[in-house]
Amino acid sequence: MINTLGRHLRESLKSLGRNAWMTLASVSAVTMTLILVGTFLVIMLNLNNFANNVEGDVSIKVLVDVTASKDEQAKLQQDIEKVPGVQQVEFSSKKQELDNLIASMGEEGKSWKLFKQNNPLNDAFNVKAEDPRQTPEVAQKLQNLDNAYKVNYQKDEVKKLFSNLSIARNIGIGLIIGLILTAMFLISNTIKITIFARRKEIEIMKLVGATNSFIRWPFFLEGLILGVLGSLVPIALIVSIYNALYTWALPKLQGSYVQLLPFSPFVYQISGLLLLIGGLIGVWGSLMSVRKFLKV
Repeated sequence: MINTLGRHLRESLKSLGRNAWMTLASVSAVTMTLILVGTFLVIMLNLNNFANNVEGDVSIKVLVDVTASKDEQAKLQQDIEKVPGVQQVEFSSKKQELDNLIASMGEEGKSWKLFKQNNPLNDAFNVKAEDPRQTPEVAQKLQNLDNAYKVNYQKDEVKKLFSNLSIARNIGIGLIIGLILTAMFLISNTIKITIFARRKEIEIMKLVGATNSFIRWPFFLEGLILGVLGSLVPIALIVSIYNALYTWALPKLQGSYVQLLPFSPFVYQISGLLLLIGGLIGVWGSLMSVRKFLKV
């Protein structure tokens, strides 16, 4: 078995050497496609991370009725915690609400300091749903609770946010799938030309009793090598560019929702994925190309 595998590997390497221009064309096809695939993967995964950060910050504010006693507030908190889909409940006094409002308004917030003696705001509960996409449903249930004066969660903004994030994710996934299929088509055709030049050899091997699997193995390894070679340049480019981008952006994005995924282990995961995609593209292209010539 080891000798046979060694023979197949030698044949694959000889074929790649004899057809240097076709080898270069196949590797180039994989390289260009994987550069695009890798770029979209990096963008999509960081976009998904950004979306998760934004979704995780979506919360519902339940304003407590000003006439509610301390016991009724405590009962309201217990009722909120029992609502299906609620993950976290935090109490915020009207003093905290006023302080947050003043801080959020910057210079304009100074005028609100006059209300510290006679605070017009309500005590509130900040509620987070287990699944941010269930925010509207959870908010509707909270609205019906006793002593819940009003429920705010920026209905229109939340709906638009989730809609836009979903569209962006679907477009990214569609582009990545399209690029991978395009790469498979390109490498299949470039390898097919190489195999076409060796069709007589394949026919002779079939006629003398060689099995299909025996004939396929050199082409299988050839496609695998082409795919792996084609993934090396995209991996090197993405690692170096992402490292520079991450180093430059990290201090500038500190504390904001827009956060790049950490360099490690992200780039190693992307590198492994590109290596796997490259290998699969090469193998698939080779096997699809040689199948036609096995029907002797």
